[in-house]
Amino acid sequence: MPTDSKRILVVEDEPTIAASVAARLSAEGYETAIAGDGHAALSTAQEYPPDLVVLDLMLPGLDGLEVCRRLQAQRPVPVLMLTARDDETDVLVGLGVGADDYLTKPFSMRELVARVHALLRRVERATQFATPPDEQAHHSVGDVHISLAERRVWRGGSDVHLTPTEFTLLVYLVERPRTVCTREQLLTELWSWPDGETRTVDSHIRALRHKLGPELIRTVHGVGYALETP
Repeated sequence: MPTDSKRILVVEDEPTIAASVAARLSAEGYETAIAGDGHAALSTAQEYPPDLVVLDLMLPGLDGLEVCRRLQAQRPVPVLMLTARDDETDVLVGLGVGADDYLTKPFSMRELVARVHALLRRVERATQFATPPDEQAHHSVGDVHISLAERRVWRGGSDVHLTPTEFTLLVYLVERPRTVCTREQLLTELWSWPDGETRTVDSHIRALRHKLGPELIRTVHGVGYALETP
């Protein structure tokens, strides 16, 4: 798959895992760098601006959550977070500080590569299909206001930070009010990953509800989600 020499920073304190991940990504055509702790990750990201970061949640010194928060403050970048536990709280906090997706250890290299490909495709698609500033530049749903041109969201007048994935998911639902979107549909359209884990969608929906209110998105049990409009 063509990668246009995308740069990926692998942040992992277990040398064997870090080397294996970097080797597999290099074999896929990506440029890779490795950081073994949080401080090294931040300094490496400044010297070697990555197009994507594979970030372990449990790191010595600065943990993955703090690293993710600081990385996003420096420069928005897609983050695939690795976690040893499939714990909802860890996942929600990770998504809340700027991670775009997560993968639970142990994982297969094939799945990791698929997630990386999908994340980078999502960023490229968001750039290609960005709405021109003078065409449908704003959406409002209740007290939630969305600026497509600025890629910003406010709730009740207060700025709300959304990750690139959360923003894309929100706009997709907003542009289809009251339409039920299946998890599989969302994975295909937004993640470019029809055979992916549907819990990824569920986690991002929970993160959006946490930030924008539980009443904004309705669950259609056994099917998917729909945006509620006043």
